[in-house]
Amino acid sequence: MSQHSASHHDHPHGEGHGHRHTHSHGHDHDSTPLDWNSIGPLLEQQAEIASPAYADAAAWLDTLAPAQGVRRVLDVGSGPGVVTSVLAEAFPAAEAVAVDGSPELLARARERAESRGLAARVSTLHAELPEAIDTLGRADLIWAGNSLHHIGDQRAALVEFAGLLNPGGLMVLVEGGLPTRHLPSHLGFGRPGLEARLDAAHADRFAEMRAGLPGFKDEPDDWRTLLAGAGLTPAGTRTFLTDVPAPVSPVVRKLALAHYERVREGFGDLLEADDLAMVDRLLDPSDELSLHHRTDLFHLTARTVHTARKG
Repeated sequence: MSQHSASHHDHPHGEGHGHRHTHSHGHDHDSTPLDWNSIGPLLEQQAEIASPAYADAAAWLDTLAPAQGVRRVLDVGSGPGVVTSVLAEAFPAAEAVAVDGSPELLARARERAESRGLAARVSTLHAELPEAIDTLGRADLIWAGNSLHHIGDQRAALVEFAGLLNPGGLMVLVEGGLPTRHLPSHLGFGRPGLEARLDAAHADRFAEMRAGLPGFKDEPDDWRTLLAGAGLTPAGTRTFLTDVPAPVSPVVRKLALAHYERVREGFGDLLEADDLAMVDRLLDPSDELSLHHRTDLFHLTARTVHTARKG
């Protein structure tokens, strides 16, 4: 499941949240193995920025949780375990299990849990999904944060996940939302609306990624219908905002630079020449209007959380 190793930081709408879409078990588009040790700190910082939104989501889930209580939580595609710890804090009687295909990121998840005094209740499980879904064990809550879309047959995977839920248990999908925005429409150079055009290019690359997955089934992103098709009862959908206005911290600026570097590397070939020139200018530290120096840089995104209950 290395292809979803960074799932909490990975989004089909352009931001990527610290992770270029990968397939072939932990490889990037050019089949180069990803270096999770070098990517890990970036993933962690990105998830930390979104932590307040994830904490709000977890508080909402607490109102939907099984009446008998949540005793075991699976965080599927946990990456470095930021959300695993958020879930452990939200459900203090539960064991929270970080499930991922990257041993390096799971090590970070363990370190994070220890640093937050959660080591007794947070464990890790190395698993390649979807093949190993049936080895994950029973759960009262399964959180799949931007990881399901890395499985070719999403419908079949949801049926398997539903089979792991205890009666009354909750399936939680974080999929969709709104593209992350870092910049105003008019940058002071080039054609306005760059980020909207980058979204379109990223959507094309995302569709290529999906089509290349083993067992790919072309399904619409109708998560409520897919959850119901897995025998679950939809329990509500909400969207949670991460809003970091200008002026941003050095960490947020660094993450915006990393995002645009991934844009340049990951789908620069899909951009028109003038848009590619704009991206290059944004990355040029000698340019006063680059991301290195802009005072109007911000971080704004929304993540949508879909839930369904097992009868």
